[in-house]
Amino acid sequence: MTDSVKCISPIDGALYAERETLSEVDATAAVERAKSAQVAWAARPLNERIALVRAGVEKVGQMNEKIVEELAWQMGRPVRYGGEFGGFNQRASHMADIAEDALAPIMVEDSGEFNRYIKRVPHGVVLVVAPWNYPYMTAINTVAPALIAGNSVLLKHASQTLLVGERLAEAFHAAGIPADVFQNVFLDHGTTSALIAAGSFGFVNFTGSVGGGQAMERAAAGTFTGVGTELGGKDPGYVMDDADVDAAVETLIDGAMFNSGQCCCGIERIYVAENLFDEFVAKAVKIVEGYKLGNPLDKQTTIGPMAHVRFADEVRVQTSEAIAAGAKPLIDPALFPQDDGGAYLMPQILVDVDHTMRVMRDESFGPVVGIMKVKDDAEAISLMNDSEFGLTASLWTKDVARAQVVGDQIETGTIFMNRCDYLDPALCWTGCKNTGKGGGLSVIGYHNLTRPKSYHLKKA
Repeated sequence: MTDSVKCISPIDGALYAERETLSEVDATAAVERAKSAQVAWAARPLNERIALVRAGVEKVGQMNEKIVEELAWQMGRPVRYGGEFGGFNQRASHMADIAEDALAPIMVEDSGEFNRYIKRVPHGVVLVVAPWNYPYMTAINTVAPALIAGNSVLLKHASQTLLVGERLAEAFHAAGIPADVFQNVFLDHGTTSALIAAGSFGFVNFTGSVGGGQAMERAAAGTFTGVGTELGGKDPGYVMDDADVDAAVETLIDGAMFNSGQCCCGIERIYVAENLFDEFVAKAVKIVEGYKLGNPLDKQTTIGPMAHVRFADEVRVQTSEAIAAGAKPLIDPALFPQDDGGAYLMPQILVDVDHTMRVMRDESFGPVVGIMKVKDDAEAISLMNDSEFGLTASLWTKDVARAQVVGDQIETGTIFMNRCDYLDPALCWTGCKNTGKGGGLSVIGYHNLTRPKSYHLKKA
C-alpha cells in the first residue's frame, strides 16, 4: 500500500490536498534521472541557465492570483497580503543578477609560465527540503541559485504546502527547464533519510525544526554530504533609550504578529529601555487590539488561523504556563471571539515575563510576544544571548555606532537596526547555535551550492 502526505486546511479542518509518496525504488530512480540530466544542464552556458530561471520566476508571477488563494487554504495567510511573489522575485532576481561575478573563476596567475585559477563547480544533485510558513520564498532561496550554478534540484516541500512544489515545477518546466533538472517529489521521512544516507545528493538544504535538522545530519553522517540548515528561532528586539518609539512599536509588533507569528525571523521577545517601556507597551496593545482574526479568504481579515491546530495548541500552552507563573496578558479575549480553541488563535502580548518561562525561551512560532523592561545595554545583551537560537536580532536606536557595538556582542546571524523580520538577498542568510549552520543567498550562497576546483596549468 502506497503512503500519502496530506494537507489539512486550517480554514475549516478539512482535507485540502493529498499526494502519494514515492517508494524508495521510484525515489532512487528520480535521483538517477536528476544525475543524468545535470551533466547536460551544467554544460549549458551560464547566461542560458540564468535566462531560464528568470523565465520560470516570471511564470510563477503569472499564477499569483491562484497561488494567493491556495496559500490561504493551505497555511492560513490572509489573501489581503497578496502572496509572496514580491520577495520571491526579488530574491531570485538578485541571485540571477550576481551570478556571473559570484561564479566567476578566481584568477591567481595568468603569465607566460602558468595559468592558475579556482573554479566554482556544481555539487551535482541538490535536495531542497522547504517549509510551509513562507513556502515560495524559502524554496527559491536555494532553488534559483542551485539551478543557476548548474545543479539539478529535487524539491521536497512540506506536507502543509503540497501544491507549492507542483506550481514551481509547472512554471519552471513551462519556461524550458528540463523536467529531470527540476523535480518536485513527495517523500516520507524514511525514504528521505535513506536517500541521503546512500549519498544520493551533493548537497542538502533543510529549513524546518531542530529535530528535522538533526535527522538530516544523522542521515548524512559518514557520507560527507554537505548539509545546510535553517532551524528554530527566538529573535529578539531591543528598543534602546533613544529609539523612535512609534517606528519601533509599529515594526516590532508587526514582526511579531504578521503571518500569525509564523515567521522564521519573526520577533518573539522584546526588551525595552525603562524610560520608554510604558509608552511602548501601551502603543503595542493598541495596535494588536485593532487586528481582525478570521477566515483568510476574507479581505478584511488581518490575522488568519495558524497553519495547524497543533501549532496553535503549543502557543496556548506556552502562554498559559507563563500566566500561571506570573505573566500578565494585556489583550482581552473578548476582542477576538473568533478564537475557536483550534487553529484560529487570538494574538497576545505578555508583560511581567522572565526567562524562567518557556514563552521567552522556546520557539513559539505564533502570535504571542513577551515584553521585558531592561536598565541598560549590558542587561539587554545578556538577555538576547540567553537563547539556544540565533537567527536575527533587531536594535532600535538613532546611534549607528552604538548599534554596531551592541551588535558585535550578540550571538546571531543578522543584526538589524531600525527594522526587523526582513531578508536582504545581498546579505548572507545564516544563523548560529541551534538555528543551524551554513548560509543562503548572497555570494556566499553560491559558494555553498558549489565546490572549489583548482587549476594549476604549467605552460610548455
